[in-house]
Amino acid sequence: MTKPAGPLVFVQFYLDCLSHASYLVGDRTTGRAVVVDPQRDVQGYLTTAEQHGLTIERVIETHIHADFLSGHLELAERTGARISYGSAAELDFDTDPLGDGERLGLGEVELEILHTPGHTPESICVVVREHAGDAVPFGVLTGDTLFIGDVGRPDLLSSRGRSAEEMARLLYRSTRALLTLPDDTRVHPAHGAGSACGKNLSTELSCTIGNQRRGNYALADMTEDEFVAVVTDGQPAAPAYFAFTSVRNRQARPVLDEETPVPPLTPQAFIEARAGGATVLDTRDPEAFAAAHPYGAVNIPLGGRFAELAGQVLDAQDAIVLCGDPDTAIEARNRLARIGFDRVLGALDAAVETIGAAHLTAVVRVDADELADELAEGAAEFELLDVRGPGEIRDKGTLPGARLVPLPELLARLGELPAEQPLTVICAGGNRSSVAASVLRARGFEATDLRGGFAAWHGEVVHPADQDSDGVTA
Repeated sequence: MTKPAGPLVFVQFYLDCLSHASYLVGDRTTGRAVVVDPQRDVQGYLTTAEQHGLTIERVIETHIHADFLSGHLELAERTGARISYGSAAELDFDTDPLGDGERLGLGEVELEILHTPGHTPESICVVVREHAGDAVPFGVLTGDTLFIGDVGRPDLLSSRGRSAEEMARLLYRSTRALLTLPDDTRVHPAHGAGSACGKNLSTELSCTIGNQRRGNYALADMTEDEFVAVVTDGQPAAPAYFAFTSVRNRQARPVLDEETPVPPLTPQAFIEARAGGATVLDTRDPEAFAAAHPYGAVNIPLGGRFAELAGQVLDAQDAIVLCGDPDTAIEARNRLARIGFDRVLGALDAAVETIGAAHLTAVVRVDADELADELAEGAAEFELLDVRGPGEIRDKGTLPGARLVPLPELLARLGELPAEQPLTVICAGGNRSSVAASVLRARGFEATDLRGGFAAWHGEVVHPADQDSDGVTA
């Protein structure tokens, strides 16, 4: 979305695979610009700024992000821009901190900083006025404080000495302060639907304060206690990488050169890297992976939410070698870098089959009709494992007898799974189940998955109300 004409240049960048929105805000009259909440691969901002005749002079972070590794250091290196957070941020590198109520002039365009703690202690929002003193701002960049249809989750800092209730109380006050902005002020958040930074995010990428006042459940007329109860209930499991990335975003770390080629590996070098303990990440689609893949490989298809899935099932310290289409190696490396997973040693420089049959294995995925027949006959010698999120299962139901372990919790809950019994894994459409089944096999389990996922299932369905205390449906 780009705003036409006038002194204000306003461009939203949206990264579907992480449900992440970032912004370029500039002034045509002076050519001065800022970038807010940038992704780590920053060339898009530089290209867009050049197209509009703008110079990026500042990077503003609305908070210390947990779900992606931000590109403030990359932009600062490429442009000389200053890096700014709210003054409450605790960081390991030099910044130009922003105070509550501080105003930044870009020329005619003016930015006003609002301290809005709650999602994190240092969270800020940025009010954008096309002309200094405008009674009705053009918009407000709300970071993870206010989403379209939701507010930021307050529970991510529980392990850092601040309780979810404490943060939720701060968030209540911050969101009510935002409601003092005029109804026509446009809301531009840092995330959309699919992000684990909230539980009810809309697919819309902008709205108005007035529409959010009327339609956002968390902005309804309620007491602070009622707000605390409603926003802390039912939050999805946070991916394990969030803790790593939030720490990494505080640090002075190496910058990403998004154009550098990934070191190519011959089949022999690839085999040696795997033998040396590197994690093999196969980025092909589940069907190609099932037909033939390296022993112990983890399958994370490059399409869709690749980096997020990788962050749920891999460790940031893992040394990784890639296989799949050699032409996608840079894309895979850069997408992993977006969450700070930087230890990509190289990529197989040829088709997977070139490593030789002795180093390959295959798996038979299960069709829905076949699974239904086995369950109907009562002859199944396997356990069903549903790795969808609680909200998906609550809305759609699951298969009778399925054990419910959301994918972000899988590694932490491996001890709950029966090591002696085969597992058939279920997800919504067949991607996450291939990920989970490959992770399980790499850890010694016997596992396959349902081709097409729950969408392909037409048999009996049960709902969470039928679930027993062990997370297994009756």
